Amino acid sequence: MDKQKILKRIRTIELQTRELSSQVFSGNYQSAFKGRGMSFSEVRSYQIGDDVRSFDWNVTARLMEPYVKVFEEERELSIVLVIDVSSSMYFGQTEESKISLAVELAATIGFSAAKRNDKVAAVFISDSVEYYIPSKKGIAHIYFILEKLIAFTPKSGLTNLDLALSNVRKIFKQRGVCIVISDFSQENLKKDEFLKTAKKHDLIAFQVYDEGEEVLPSIGFVQWQNAETNTKNWIDSSSPLVQKEYKDSFRKKLNELEEFFYSNNIQTARFETGKPVFPILRKFFASRK
Repeated sequence: MDKQKILKRIRTIELQTRELSSQVFSGNYQSAFKGRGMSFSEVRSYQIGDDVRSFDWNVTARLMEPYVKVFEEERELSIVLVIDVSSSMYFGQTEESKISLAVELAATIGFSAAKRNDKVAAVFISDSVEYYIPSKKGIAHIYFILEKLIAFTPKSGLTNLDLALSNVRKIFKQRGVCIVISDFSQENLKKDEFLKTAKKHDLIAFQVYDEGEEVLPSIGFVQWQNAETNTKNWIDSSSPLVQKEYKDSFRKKLNELEEFFYSNNIQTARFETGKPVFPILRKFFASRK
């Protein structure tokens, strides 16, 4: 895709999301995210009912009167977009692939954050950190992230979300919002990595999928190749039994993934290619008040 096509695509996304992203949050932007921490503001005289743990003992000793520390909610929010760019993300029955859906989700969150002067960082991952874009504010920065994502060519086709989350914790020391956008095709996700990340950051998992992944086309004997591992095997795609096993396997993976997030108290939402993201986003963030 050439430069002009990339810019045109990004511009279209912004125009589509500018008004609708406001509708998604509709004044509940701050309550939708739990990444804001508390920062020290000032000290004041002790009042009856104040928590003794907030005492500023140095000031109290110096002035010979009880003083407490006052904290206020940090005004800036840092959002980290962890975006899966492995081979399976480029699947799609039409021009709309899972990676294009990831772009749309990243644009909605990014433009909303920029409008409220919050910082956004991005990490593109496969089985390693493919590309890292440090935190920055502004619409131009969101354009930069989206342009890189649309034009990006990953070095590896594999997925390792565990490694990605581990790196996020090392890079981002202060608490923020970590939004993972992926099809979560990786086998055996490590519970500990998700729990450690959820403890340090407000962790959100956005799953993208394509309806074509669930249905095996009936085209006779074909050589099937895994998009990530490149392993090949022959199957009879016309067999009703094979088609049923294929569909059952896909649904089982979706259910297991949903159970994984639920059991680990990680909030998640599922998005399908070719369908609008805003109703799902609106419902998801409304539930986080």
